[in-house]
Amino acid sequence: MKRSDMIRTIQVQFKRMRTSDAAAVLDVLADSMISGIANGDRIEIRGFGTIRPRPRATKVGYNPVTGQPMHLPANTTILFRPSRELTKKMNG
Repeated sequence: MKRSDMIRTIQVQFKRMRTSDAAAVLDVLADSMISGIANGDRIEIRGFGTIRPRPRATKVGYNPVTGQPMHLPANTTILFRPSRELTKKMNG
């Protein structure tokens, strides 16, 4: 599903909403989620799942070409856990 598909879905749900207003709603939602994750907050959307930042420790990796060890710095990634309802719908 692309951004334009989501905007159309919002417009179908709210019949009198203009395209620019639906796009603004989607942008505000995305910006709010991005700033929350960047601040280290956990985001829970009932019926969809939870999204939270997950820290990763430093580790030693290996260059696949030379086999030399490389230092990989600590970083943060995102962990998504789907809700039971979403998992049930996906699995039929």
